[in-house]
Amino acid sequence: MAPYIAAIDQGTTSTRFIVFDRGGKTIASAQKEHAQIYPKPGWVEHDPQEIWRRTREVIADALEQGKIRPSDLAAVGITNQRETTVVWNKKTGEPVTNALVWQDIRVADDVARFSRAGGVDRFRAKTGLPISTYFSALKIRWILANVRGAREQAESGDLLFGTVDTFLAWHLTGGPQAGVHITDVTNASRTQLMNLSTLAWDRDILKEYEIPEALLPRICASSGMLGEIRHPGLTGVPLCGILGDQQAALVGQVCFQPGEAKNTYGTGCFLLMNTGERPVQSKHGLLTTVAYQMAGEPARYALEGSIAITGALVQWMRDNLGIIEASDQIEALAGTVSDNGGVYFVPAFSGMYAPYWNDRARGIIVGLTRYANKGHLARAVLEATAFQTRDVVEAMEKDSGDNLQTLRVDGGMVANDLLMQFQADILKRTVVRPATRETTALGAAYAAGLGSGFYASTSDLLSNWSADCTWSPSMDTFVCRRLYDTWKKAVTRSLDWAETQTGLEEIP
Repeated sequence: MAPYIAAIDQGTTSTRFIVFDRGGKTIASAQKEHAQIYPKPGWVEHDPQEIWRRTREVIADALEQGKIRPSDLAAVGITNQRETTVVWNKKTGEPVTNALVWQDIRVADDVARFSRAGGVDRFRAKTGLPISTYFSALKIRWILANVRGAREQAESGDLLFGTVDTFLAWHLTGGPQAGVHITDVTNASRTQLMNLSTLAWDRDILKEYEIPEALLPRICASSGMLGEIRHPGLTGVPLCGILGDQQAALVGQVCFQPGEAKNTYGTGCFLLMNTGERPVQSKHGLLTTVAYQMAGEPARYALEGSIAITGALVQWMRDNLGIIEASDQIEALAGTVSDNGGVYFVPAFSGMYAPYWNDRARGIIVGLTRYANKGHLARAVLEATAFQTRDVVEAMEKDSGDNLQTLRVDGGMVANDLLMQFQADILKRTVVRPATRETTALGAAYAAGLGSGFYASTSDLLSNWSADCTWSPSMDTFVCRRLYDTWKKAVTRSLDWAETQTGLEEIP
């Protein structure tokens, strides 16, 4: 058998292609960013064609770097930013408009309208999700209602919808000629259109949202023979895995037992706990989602706490304020002070996600005095990530009935030792970083490896995981309680700040 497996890791800000050996070691890797488009306040878009170009480029770059041929790859997997919505013409492959990114809040008024009949949780029993700007369903509806001719083309069967995994899989397997129109259960579970019990599109919800079923991809397991790649450079390599990025990280962290959890620190933060073969309905503001489904096996489910803005806040400090020149400078700047100086930053740029689910929340900085300096602000930026994570952990423990002992962490921000120590302190729990940092891409590669027979079972993957660094809590209990109580007070100031659902009205 070929010695390697590979993954396309298509994220919110960049695309990567990584080749791994059987032990999960990186053999070759390439990465390229794509543009973040902000046409109006609260609107966030990507150019799907640019993402497809970047995907082709990183595949070529990584294969050249590693001197790797298609015959060296047993299979390829895809992991992707979830909920981001693409609608394109199946005859040409051209998107009808830019992709609506998961952070985009232009459908906030529709959230209010659909919530009036039955509340924000009217579809939660079926989908595990509240009505929110976050998920794909209302984004699809917006495109059909606002892009000229889109609804007519969709009803005539000329358009296709997909999250980014679907768009890439379709292009990789032939595009307009022979492309397979598929998604996996994890991505489907993030549209608010899939029934968690049947793992099929729910026709009642489709009718409510006025979305033609012909627009939607076929739902597949996360692992198995999904299609044959026809793209030059990978021609003939089987596509054998698809996982939404946070579920991919759960697999990459080998959290295969109920009660095991991981937190990914990226543009946002996403904490998932494996709940096994049963979906657990949340009563504390979390999401119920599909964790993964390997070929021939029942689906596994997870509780998820989604935080919209974490790493993106560091980027905002860099790009909008110019306080730092590079994101990795935030730790040194925060380290110039011993505490936050009473400053708290609630980064509700696009509302608050779990466990608050408040679309009218907006970002605030509180506690400023003449004493505060940019070091305190930098520290408040990092601490906001840890505070939001504790919010989610507390909700997750209430829903699951389990007390989390150890939190496995991954993503770009886990290289920040100051943040990781503060995370352990504010959680009062051990935080563990794995030796392999690329857990999201690794999880997609693992899914592809299982689907192609490269690995026999998930047991083969457990020995690949090892710890790189462990942080234990050391903060005084009284200090910890005071910091967290003040954070909660700051959050109350940000909730319902916008007077309208969108909060985007122009001021004359």
